[in-house]
Amino acid sequence: MYSFEPSEEQRMLIDAVERYAANDLREAARDAEESGEIPRTLIEKGWEMGVLQASVPEQYGGFGEHSAVTGVLAAEAMACGDLAIALAVMAPSTYVMPILYGGTEAQKEALIPPVIEAEWKPYVAALTESRFDFHLGEMSTIAKKTKSGYSLTGEKVYVPFADQAESFLVFAALDGKTQAFIVPPDAKGLTVGERDKLLGIQALPTFPLTLEDVKVPTDARLGGDDGFDPAPVIASAQFTIAAMAIGLSKAALDYALPYAKEREVWGKPIAQRQSIAFMLAEMAIEVESNRLLAWEAAWILDEEQDASKAAYLALMGASDTAMSVTDRAVQVLGGHGYIREHPVELWMRNGRGISTFAGMAMV
Repeated sequence: MYSFEPSEEQRMLIDAVERYAANDLREAARDAEESGEIPRTLIEKGWEMGVLQASVPEQYGGFGEHSAVTGVLAAEAMACGDLAIALAVMAPSTYVMPILYGGTEAQKEALIPPVIEAEWKPYVAALTESRFDFHLGEMSTIAKKTKSGYSLTGEKVYVPFADQAESFLVFAALDGKTQAFIVPPDAKGLTVGERDKLLGIQALPTFPLTLEDVKVPTDARLGGDDGFDPAPVIASAQFTIAAMAIGLSKAALDYALPYAKEREVWGKPIAQRQSIAFMLAEMAIEVESNRLLAWEAAWILDEEQDASKAAYLALMGASDTAMSVTDRAVQVLGGHGYIREHPVELWMRNGRGISTFAGMAMV
């Protein structure tokens, strides 16, 4: 049985993340969205809190023991400040966590410390593909065994900081099974396209990636010759984005509720009108119930059980919640909800993409 009360260590970390989200991310979100740039100092400040480092054991350069539950708590709190900047801060987790879950001991010792022992650097994963029926366990990018290693061919999208990446972890299908490969940014046949133009998360620079017969050595395969089980990585990708969707939804609810209590129409706060009150109640129910799905999926993975079903349900529930809650927040604000002076329209645009963001953060 798991507890709903965070431990003292978890509470300290989450308190720090919540302050960072409220005082730094929320203040910077609009300017970052408008300019399409995130101040490097802001990313560094988030990195220095050690959310990723706290999930990495000491022998690999971290200062904690891995806990997916702690990770989803931190991811939710950070996304409550701003989703785009939170994804930027957590981008290296998409590189480190699969190595921690499925790498050989030699790979963990060689690849993880350079990422987490210094300042933030863009070590990133290339996972998502541009297909309407895309699933993390079914890749169109193909890996083929060669005499000297592997050859990778395919296309990826939503790759954060691809234009300046230190290294890529590219996911591809090898004999029909999702596997991952370390690919250097200067690999022959690897091409970074023009920056994506997205409806939301416009502050986060993401790019398409094309691989044309990219050759990598044998030891570039995560897990060595036998590979690794992708299920924990896929589950982590799903419930992490689910947690971030809940953080986004909570931000929208927390903004709409006091507005409804203060905004008066015909002499009464609109929160006292049944249609608005019911809407706010439904928003709160969706946030609280789907938060538990993300927590449960993370707990199952921490118990070293198969979290595939729970993680999928968490992502599906959180995707719908993010869209419905942010949309209702815009409705509660009425005409003001459509004005950029208020953040709800930004949250609605960000929330619309949640169903396609799995793989852009992991814990």
